[in-house]
Amino acid sequence: MRYILQEPHVGLLFLIPSQGETLRVNGRACIIRDPAVLERSTAEGKRPLLAIGIEVDECFLHCPKAIKRSSLWEQENRATLPSVGQIIIDHTGVTGMTAQQIDERLLKEGRNGLY
Repeated sequence: MRYILQEPHVGLLFLIPSQGETLRVNGRACIIRDPAVLERSTAEGKRPLLAIGIEVDECFLHCPKAIKRSSLWEQENRATLPSVGQIIIDHTGVTGMTAQQIDERLLKEGRNGLY
C-alpha cells in the first residue's frame, strides 16, 4: 500500500495454468476506501478494510514463446523448482525459520486466512 501511495504506476501479469498466453495490464493503482465498493467485495462474510483499484492504460496479450519454452506448466518440471519458502530465504536472507517452516506457514495461512 505504501508503494502505491508513492508510485501508482503498476503492471499486472495474469498467468493461467496450462495456457501459454499471458495478459498484461498497465495502469495506475489507487487505494479505495469507499464503503459501497468494499461492501461489494465481501467474501465469506468478511468485508475488506481497503481495496486496490486499477485505472487501465493498456491491456494486451503477451507472446507465449517464453512461457512455452520454460515448460513451467509441465508437472515434472515443477518438482525441480525451489519452494516459495526457499525463494524467500534466498532473496531476503531471513533467519530463524527453515524453508519448510515458511512453506508450512504459508500453506496454513492460505487455508485459514483467505477470508
